[in-house]
Amino acid sequence: MLSPLETTLLGVMMMVIMLGMGASLTFKDFAIALRKPQGIAVGLVCQYGLMPALAFGLAKLLALPPAYAIGLILMGCMPGGTTSNIFTYFSKGTLSLSILMTMSSTLVAIVMVPLTLAFYSSGIEGDWQIPRENVLQVLVVLLVPTLIGMALRRWNANAGAVIEMIGGLLGVLVIVFLVVSWVPRNIGLLLSTGFPVFAASIMLGLVGMALGFGLSRLLRQDARRARTIAMETGIQNGPLGVLIVVLSFTGTQQQEVLLIPVLYSLFIVLTSSAVTVWFRRISTREELARDNAKIGALAAG
Repeated sequence: MLSPLETTLLGVMMMVIMLGMGASLTFKDFAIALRKPQGIAVGLVCQYGLMPALAFGLAKLLALPPAYAIGLILMGCMPGGTTSNIFTYFSKGTLSLSILMTMSSTLVAIVMVPLTLAFYSSGIEGDWQIPRENVLQVLVVLLVPTLIGMALRRWNANAGAVIEMIGGLLGVLVIVFLVVSWVPRNIGLLLSTGFPVFAASIMLGLVGMALGFGLSRLLRQDARRARTIAMETGIQNGPLGVLIVVLSFTGTQQQEVLLIPVLYSLFIVLTSSAVTVWFRRISTREELARDNAKIGALAAG
């Protein structure tokens, strides 16, 4: 489990991350997005339609014990994280769409996370339910710095850009912090953990990306936007899931439920890095093909 100091630091860091997320957007961005909302709509369907169902399906398929199942389902119900914006940038995706999807899924989370979590966790046996008020409390509290970040961006664009950068980088640092602080103390638990738990932690992100890409292409999103939606779908807000677990459980229960959110947060960085390299190569090839086509057209003219 996390120590009181680590819990406090996690809470503070999440506030800064959400402040940075808010600073990445202006109210004008939402107005522009609403004129072409297809990408965001597809992203929300992936986020709150595909991911919770995928988490539930993996929990059943891999016959996970109740504690691990509830941890996996919780991660499937989480909104997107700021980490996805960083990976989208390096993969040459549509960064503006990624940021808008992250922001939109976070705002919608106040309604959708309690609903999806209650629906998919209702069949889990035992005293493993996460109180809805705990989820709402965390989401509402984190919404405040998000709105403050948007206000700061409106007041001073330069200050907003700096806060945005700090928030994005801190998203990665929080995951590193969780791994470095939690894993060494729970090495015994990790060594005794079966393969299905590791498989679930990895597959939630990877299969989520594949499903997000497939649905995006099916709904006629172009390849670049589909890759962006794929990243945004598979990369959930791991630190937020950890914070909700810490506030909802204590003792051995907390340690067991926390396992998959922490493992997911670790593996999603590794798998997303590999996918980013792959997507970047595809984007580079597409750019070269477009440039060659333009050159050919000019030569023919």
